[in-house]
Amino acid sequence: MQQQISVITLGIADLARSRRFYAEGFGWKPVFEIPDIIFYQMNGLMLGTWRAASLAADSQRSPAVGPGAFSLAHNVTTKEAVQPTLDRLVQFGGTLLRAADAPPHGGFRGYVADPDGHAWEIAWNPAWPISPEGYVTFGT
Repeated sequence: MQQQISVITLGIADLARSRRFYAEGFGWKPVFEIPDIIFYQMNGLMLGTWRAASLAADSQRSPAVGPGAFSLAHNVTTKEAVQPTLDRLVQFGGTLLRAADAPPHGGFRGYVADPDGHAWEIAWNPAWPISPEGYVTFGT
């Protein structure tokens, strides 16, 4: 089986509030948008934000809004870009979870939650180069 992730879909409560965080905070452009879901084309995968009730109905699970036991990450190209990215995301509806600092394993990172509590690590890792297309490679 090919080692890939095609789509990550986050259950959200309010599409407009979520759109503000992702489209205005991150600056991402939706590629598909209807009343229950928005898709953002990423580098190699799709990110969907879908009303939690609709996602639950589609997967035949009980509706739930909120974070799971995971975090998503957005790597930036410089250490200096971490804090301004966190600040911008908070400005557009995010909640600061952890101020930017240097973890024991190196680099620089902080955490912000989207309006539905999904955790995003904003990180700079000098050992993980980012291509001009935005692809991150493990180690150099």
